[in-house]
Amino acid sequence: MKQLSIAVAVILLAGASVAAAQPISQADAARADAAVAKAFPGAPVELQSRHVQDETLKQCSLYENLPPKQVAEAIQKREKARIEYPADGKLMGDWKSGEKIAQSGYGLRFSDYPPRRASGGNCYACHQLTKAEVSYGTVGPTLLNYGKNRKFGAAETKAAYEKIYNAQAAFPCSNMPRLGTNKILTVDQIKDLVALVMSPDSPVNK
Repeated sequence: MKQLSIAVAVILLAGASVAAAQPISQADAARADAAVAKAFPGAPVELQSRHVQDETLKQCSLYENLPPKQVAEAIQKREKARIEYPADGKLMGDWKSGEKIAQSGYGLRFSDYPPRRASGGNCYACHQLTKAEVSYGTVGPTLLNYGKNRKFGAAETKAAYEKIYNAQAAFPCSNMPRLGTNKILTVDQIKDLVALVMSPDSPVNK
């Protein structure tokens, strides 16, 4: 009986995976859009644009975050082109400032409008970064020893900057917010976060 239950579970999971790879119908998409619009009737004009998906989000929703290879490659190419690099060419800032940004969840909530201070990255909501912090999410991978494991390399530092600026340039349909592309964080803030994960002096790498 136990073996039968396991077999049924495997079949159901396989069926769910196949279903997830199929595009959703236009009718389902229209109902979802209508539900979002109805849920926020009093949203300020400045925030209403956040309810409208761009081309990448439309494709990710269409394929439920599992786009076919050709679509995934197009997403990655498009999002890579949207990355803005520091004018001074330096990809790392101050890791101490980066830690404060990682700890802050301020920004983009209705209660934060109009903004009264700089937004945070809310990084600990999804990642473990330091051993000292006991409250962190596990939606994303642990980032302990992130730079150390990558030998603090220049190419790896650039890759970290790009992932933080626009995660979908690295992983199409990533759940991670496009922090730079969507202007949640500034270039300087992103540099500070890069320093947090890539600096040898950062508690991330101790």
